[in-house]
Amino acid sequence: MKVLVTGAAGFIGMYTAKRLLEAGHEVVGLDNLNAYYDVRLKHWRLEQIKPFENFRFVKMDLADRDSVATLFKDEQFDKVIHLAAQAGVRYSLEAPFDYVDSNLVGMMTILEGCRHNKVDHLVYASSSSVYGMNPKIPFSTGDNVDHPVSLYAATKKSNELMAHSYSHLYGIPTTGLRFFTVYGPAGRPDMAPWLFTEAILNGNPIKVFNHGKMQRDFTYIDDIVDGVVAVTDIIPVGAPQLTDNPAISSAPYKIYNIGNNQPVELSEFIQSVESACDREAEKIYLPMQDGDVVRTYADIDDLVDVTGVSPSTALSAGISRFVDWYQEYAASQSPQG
Repeated sequence: MKVLVTGAAGFIGMYTAKRLLEAGHEVVGLDNLNAYYDVRLKHWRLEQIKPFENFRFVKMDLADRDSVATLFKDEQFDKVIHLAAQAGVRYSLEAPFDYVDSNLVGMMTILEGCRHNKVDHLVYASSSSVYGMNPKIPFSTGDNVDHPVSLYAATKKSNELMAHSYSHLYGIPTTGLRFFTVYGPAGRPDMAPWLFTEAILNGNPIKVFNHGKMQRDFTYIDDIVDGVVAVTDIIPVGAPQLTDNPAISSAPYKIYNIGNNQPVELSEFIQSVESACDREAEKIYLPMQDGDVVRTYADIDDLVDVTGVSPSTALSAGISRFVDWYQEYAASQSPQG
């Protein structure tokens, strides 16, 4: 296949592109290399996939309509895996228009590219954040997701609606993936594994929100990529009979959760990081942050039924791998590294 992977310098994007390249596919990786966090990490990720002969990197902003349209026309992709987005729940409270440009306009240019160039399948990143104020546990794709608690979540819900409209109007097969708290080596610096590890190793206190009583369905990166790649080969078709499940449609449209299916309390997560760092953290207990949710918990039965993929990485093992990577990466970035 010839596959476009957007957000190729991002965390999930790099690992997804690498897996596809190892399988022999041709990959065009797109990223704008913005400065939301240290660009050196994005370049580090790109260095992991640039050696592949069947990889080509394109620096481009998805909000650039003409450039994206030209790329689609020139390349004629078989499939598109759209992972580029302005990430971060709390940052969406500070810079809302960044989310409009990246997550809404960016999704629009991708949909138009797929529409005009007969792409076989569009797989795109949604988020567990769409569940917002949903009180039902575990979170199921059949649940109502009309009450987001952050603009970031609202843009991801909007992506799903935009995809459905194009699946219905133009017959474009689309699959949305609701990711649940992805972590692992080369993960984002604004996420808990990095923030806690960096602070603990440097002898600084960590901020523990909601007094450690939050739960997250932490999902290791390899398990996430297993799901992404498996789903890419499963092209949705319209359901012959409609039900009240919003994740199923008469259009070629599908939504899946990808999570570990084992929520962990934040205090237990911190203990795993402390163990991997071989030292105890100084903790500052704080109330809940705006835009955050108390728990996430993925019902992944649909994904397992269709792909046979089920997450298998234990939290302790995944955190240990991250801490090992972080120490090596931090050393390489130091003035003496």
